[in-house]
Amino acid sequence: MTNVLIATEKPFAPAAVAQMSEIFEKTGYQVQLLEKYQQKQDLLEAVKTTHALIVRSDKVDREVLDAAEKLQLIVRAGAGYDNVDSAYAKEKDVCVMNTPGQNSNAVAELAIGLAIYGLRNFFDGTSGGELRGRTLGLHGYGYVARNVHRIARGFGMDVKVFTRFSKAQASSEGLEVTKSLEELYAVSDVISIHVPARGEHIKSVSMPVLKHLKKNALIVNTARKEVIHEEDLCEFMTKRKDVKYLSDIAPDCVDHFQSEFSGRYFFSPKKIGAQTSEANVNAGVAAAEQIVGFFENNDRTFQVNK
Repeated sequence: MTNVLIATEKPFAPAAVAQMSEIFEKTGYQVQLLEKYQQKQDLLEAVKTTHALIVRSDKVDREVLDAAEKLQLIVRAGAGYDNVDSAYAKEKDVCVMNTPGQNSNAVAELAIGLAIYGLRNFFDGTSGGELRGRTLGLHGYGYVARNVHRIARGFGMDVKVFTRFSKAQASSEGLEVTKSLEELYAVSDVISIHVPARGEHIKSVSMPVLKHLKKNALIVNTARKEVIHEEDLCEFMTKRKDVKYLSDIAPDCVDHFQSEFSGRYFFSPKKIGAQTSEANVNAGVAAAEQIVGFFENNDRTFQVNK
């Protein structure tokens, strides 16, 4: 019998768990839930007999992989998978998948919401600005950014993008693709960041890019904090008192923001981009279906560690 472990420190919604369990019951898989666990040891014990593992933001490192002697598949319910040591998983012949696109609308709506919040001066009662007529710069053009583009058009924004890997997709949708990241930052009133925390994107938002930023610009980051060069951002915001930064994940230098940049930043208490009921169900159901497809048909469509 195939054993599936759903290990979520931040649990799926009950509706998601019910639909996932129904999918597994139809195929005769055994399901174990490990929710709101406090100790890593709990996860290490639970994975010992697991064939397939579903996680959200839970860390799956070498220690976890070594403990999971029967593990064949890990599905990260969401797009980002930097919480999984996918390279080591490959060494152990464990397939790692994500569920791209399932959380994208939720994150996109948050990005637009943060932009409105920043433009309206954090709803402090003073006169702010509107999205209509402003230029939105998309730093990256994956699933989330495409949804941000869709929503922004409804607000009457002029949308531009810089992407190395999705130029054809962006152009086919009528988007102007800038020649460089620097150009994007120079022409945009609102920058919305949508790149993964890996490779060339790590600390890509750095002084050589930031120094081109348009006056009174807003930076919205619903990606990962690792894409920001935090020292450069702090230095830049010290010089440029017109710039605001909003994110659903606090930087490591949050104390500096609190002491130096009052009224110019917002960070949510925890990462909330995918925290909607709809996204929760979508990602969970997709993860369950991918597990069944893997074991029944060797479907590896969404494998990220090939």
